[in-house]
Amino acid sequence: MANNYNVNFSTNTGYPPSGQFQPIAAQPMPMPIAAQPQPGPNSGTWMIAPTVTPNCPPGLEYLASVDQLLVHQKVELLEVITGIETNNQYEIKNTLGQRVYFAAEDNDCCTLNCCGPSRPFDMKIFDVNQREVMRFDRPLACSSCCFPCCLQSLVVSAPVGNVIGTIEQEWSLCFPQYKVKNNVGETVLRIEGPCCTFSCGGDVEFKILSLNGNQVGKISKQWSGLAKEMFTDADNFGISFPMDLDVCMKAVMLGACILIDMMFFETTDDN
Repeated sequence: MANNYNVNFSTNTGYPPSGQFQPIAAQPMPMPIAAQPQPGPNSGTWMIAPTVTPNCPPGLEYLASVDQLLVHQKVELLEVITGIETNNQYEIKNTLGQRVYFAAEDNDCCTLNCCGPSRPFDMKIFDVNQREVMRFDRPLACSSCCFPCCLQSLVVSAPVGNVIGTIEQEWSLCFPQYKVKNNVGETVLRIEGPCCTFSCGGDVEFKILSLNGNQVGKISKQWSGLAKEMFTDADNFGISFPMDLDVCMKAVMLGACILIDMMFFETTDDN
């Protein structure tokens, strides 16, 4: 796949300028300035890096202490004005409004505008130190129930090259359904969506289910307001899961959220 996408870590993308990453005096372990705690839950700061967890892929320790994530797709002005599809970008935050990760799609212009929401992509996930800690790979496939042998999937790697889980769409006539598998291909969770994914003034919920059918979490597409819903495809999501869920599966849930967004909510009424 052609790689002509450059991640911009300027203020416009939500990343602090690289020049701000300076060691702090009198601290044995330098901390990026952007990661320092600031007053107020919505100050736009980054989550402080927690203590490294044994047997945890580097970068996923941020997920050990959270049971909810907020996923906000950034509005691209070029896409709003011209209608030309651009690479998607997402801010991933905790419930205090602190940034946990920044996600950037890596795709070429031809694939973006010829394949639309069905396009294959590489989604790179960065932490506060501009380190790529995860990657989501989505191959080109079909989501129609008429083609049960070529349904949607997404592979989650952390770090890059080390597969920690996959999401695989299941064939269904009415309800969106997915299997969530671990690194050895065992199904550990399932996701089930509503029959109608269209929303007008309310949230759309995809249930996260255990293998015995109990709901243990959800992925919610949150209503963003009439103007934003009509004229952009920038969506807001909330993900909830058990606090003690394995960090690798929490990362796979984040990948499932991105896949669901691309499959059901990437188009606008003017497309």
